[in-house]
Amino acid sequence: MTVALMWEARAVAGRGEELLAWARRQELPRRPLRRETLRAPQDRVLVITWWDAAYDADVPELPEPDGGLVTRAVHRWRFESVGNDDPRTE
Repeated sequence: MTVALMWEARAVAGRGEELLAWARRQELPRRPLRRETLRAPQDRVLVITWWDAAYDADVPELPEPDGGLVTRAVHRWRFESVGNDDPRTE
């Protein structure tokens, strides 16, 4: 089974690049199957990690950023894969 963890934070106005750099520097104690970092308007950063694990497995997650870098607590979601919906890649 594959589980994906999503970590999303919103930087204080004008500090989006700093939050992006901070997130990209974070190392996890174990290497995920895949890790992708994305950004969006309003200085938001999203990191998705994929793990070969059960939905409720104990897998590493990115921490909360320090200090006044973010405007609110980090949002976190967990999803399990239900398979590939693209028939071209089956």
